[in-house]
Amino acid sequence: MSPQLRGMGFNGSRQQRGAIGLMAAVTLGMVLLFMLLVVDSGRLYLEQRKLQRVADMAVLEAVSRGGNCTGTSTAAGFANQSATRNSFTPGSVQKVNTTCGTLSTNSSQLRVFTADATKSDAIRVIATTTVPTSVAGGLWSLFSKGGFNLNTNLTASAVGSNGGAPLAQLTIRSALLTIDSTQSPILDQLVGGLLGGSIKAGIVSWQGLVDTNINLLSYLNQLISLNANAGNLDQLLKTNIHVTQLLDAAITVLQKNGPTADVAVKGLTAIRAVVSSTQVLKLGDLINVQSGTPNAGLDTNLRVFDLLQGIVQLAGQQSAATVNVQINPFNLVNINVYTKIIQPPQLSAIGNPALIRNNPTGPNQISVRTAQVQTRIQIGLPVLNALKPLTDLITNALSTVTEIVGKLLNLKLVDAISCLFSCDSVASISLVNDINVYIEAASANSYVTDYRCTSDTSKSLTAQANTALAKISIGASPSTGMLPTVDVATNSFIISPVKLININLKTCALLGLGGCSTGVGDGGSFNLLVQTNLSPTTQSLDYASPTLLNINQAPYYKKFGSNANVLTIGSASGSIVTTSYTPPTGKSVTGSLLQAVAGLITTLTTDIVSALNKVLVSLVNPIINTLLSALGVNVAVAEVGANLSCNQGGRAQLVL
Repeated sequence: MSPQLRGMGFNGSRQQRGAIGLMAAVTLGMVLLFMLLVVDSGRLYLEQRKLQRVADMAVLEAVSRGGNCTGTSTAAGFANQSATRNSFTPGSVQKVNTTCGTLSTNSSQLRVFTADATKSDAIRVIATTTVPTSVAGGLWSLFSKGGFNLNTNLTASAVGSNGGAPLAQLTIRSALLTIDSTQSPILDQLVGGLLGGSIKAGIVSWQGLVDTNINLLSYLNQLISLNANAGNLDQLLKTNIHVTQLLDAAITVLQKNGPTADVAVKGLTAIRAVVSSTQVLKLGDLINVQSGTPNAGLDTNLRVFDLLQGIVQLAGQQSAATVNVQINPFNLVNINVYTKIIQPPQLSAIGNPALIRNNPTGPNQISVRTAQVQTRIQIGLPVLNALKPLTDLITNALSTVTEIVGKLLNLKLVDAISCLFSCDSVASISLVNDINVYIEAASANSYVTDYRCTSDTSKSLTAQANTALAKISIGASPSTGMLPTVDVATNSFIISPVKLININLKTCALLGLGGCSTGVGDGGSFNLLVQTNLSPTTQSLDYASPTLLNINQAPYYKKFGSNANVLTIGSASGSIVTTSYTPPTGKSVTGSLLQAVAGLITTLTTDIVSALNKVLVSLVNPIINTLLSALGVNVAVAEVGANLSCNQGGRAQLVL
C-alpha cells in the first residue's frame, strides 16, 4: 500500500470550522451585487420604456391630427402637447424633436425614413432625457477616457404614418357621356366588328353602360375566382384570360348591385353573345397596377363603358380586325369608315407616387394612354354631288380649268363651225367617284410627375399630358384592301393623289363642206393630295384639393387640347397641299408649260381648298369627332381623371 498522504485536506472537524460562513458571506455579497445591478438596470429599462412610450404616443397624435412641417397644423406642436400630457415636459433636459418626411423601401426590403420638410407622408419623433448613471455604467466610465459621468442620456425614436404609402390613380376615358340615335348604330358596328360579330344593343343599353360604374376590386376578385392559375393580383394581370370570362365577371359583379345595373347587364349580355370563346387577352394591358399595391388601393370605380371599350379594342388589336362602319349623317348615303386598332388603350393606372419622384417614366410609372388607331373615311360620288360647296366649285372652276387645259394641250377654244381642220375644247368638268380621308392617330398619354400630401384635405397631384400626334391625309382609295399599305420606315400610310376633277373634252373634226363631227374625249384630270400633321402638345395638369378626392371616390377629370374642326386644310402646322395635272393618254405636258400656268393652278388650288374646308367642317369633322369619341380617341385632345389618397384611408400607425 502507498503511504498515507497527510496534510493534504480537512480531515478533522476542528480544521473545517468557518468554511460555511465564508461561503455564505461570499454568496450573499454576490447576491447583493447582482440585485443592485438588476434593480439599477431595471430602473434604466423602465426609464427607456417610458421614454419610448412618450415618443410613440407623440408621433401617433401628430400623424392622426394631420400634422405637417410647413403649415399651421404643425407636427411639432402636436407632438409636444402629447408629451406634456404624458408627464414629459419638453425643456432643457427633456427634449422632443419632430421631423416630417417620406417612407421608402431600400434594396434590402427594409423601410427607410427620409427627412423632407415639404412632405408629411411619415413623421418621426425623437425624445431624449437625462437620468442618473447606473452603477455598472459608472464603474465603466471610471475606466473610460471621458472619466466618470453622473448622468446618462436616453433616446427613443418612433416613426408613424397614416395607413401606409400614398396612392395615386390616373384614368383616361372617352368624352362620350350621352348616347343619341346617331351614335348608337356606330357603337353597334364598332363593337360588333372588333369582336367579329353583329350586335344591336340600342340606345338604352349603351346609355346604361355609360351611366353605370363597376368596382375594380370586386371585379378583379371575381376574375381571380374564375381563374385557377391566377392566385393573386399580379398573376391575374399577367394571365391570358378569355374575353367571355372578362364579360362574365363584369355581369356577375353588376348583378350584385341590384336593379340599378339591370340596363348595363342587358347590354353586356347582348355583347357577350357575339364573342368568340377562343379570344384571349391580358388584363394587365388595360389596367396598370403598380407591384405591391394593397387591395385597399383597388377599391375604386371604373365606368363600365370604358372597361368594355378597352376590352373590345384590345381584342380587336390582337385579331388585327378592320371594321367597316356605315355612317349616314344628314341622310346621305355612300359614306364608309374603316377603322383598325394598332395599340389598345391603358385605361387606368394605380400606384405609389413616392416611387416615381425621381423617375416618372421608369418601371414604377403611373401612366395611362388612349388607343392608337388608323381610320379611312370614304365619301362616295352621290354624297359629293349633293354637297353645295363642291357643286359650286365645279361651276366656278370651269373657266379656270378651261384656260389651263387650253394652254397645256394647245386647244383651239373656238366654236366647231370656225374649225379649219380640227379643234378641241373643254366641254365639262366633273368630280371623281370618291374622296378618302385618312386618319392616323397615335396615343395620347399622361403620367404622374409629382404629388404633395400634407393631409387628405390639403394635397395635390401633377401629371404631364401629351396629346396624340395625328396624321390626316386626303387621297385616292387604296389599290387593294380596305386600308393603304404602310411604309415600314415611317410607319405611315402610303397614299396616292386622288383625281379630284375629271376633264371632258368636246372634239371637233372638219367634214369637208358638210360641217364638223363632234365627240367627247378625255382631257385628263386635276389631282389632289393633302397631308396634315397635327403636332403633339404637352401640358402640365395640376389637380388639388378639394376637387382631388381619395382613390375610392369619383375622379376629377381635366380636358386639354382642342379638337374642334381639327381637319382644316392649310391651317395646321405642316399642312401640305399638292395639286398636279395628269394629261390624257398619249399626251405629255412639259415643265415649262406647267410653269406658264402656275398662277392659274394656284387660283384653282385655292378654290379647291376653300370648297373642301367647307365640306370638312360640315361633314367630315362631325364624323371624326363622333367615331373616334366612340373609340375613346379624340384627335388632339384628351380627358384625364385623377385621384390621390395620402394614407389610403387608414389609421395612424407606427411603421419604424
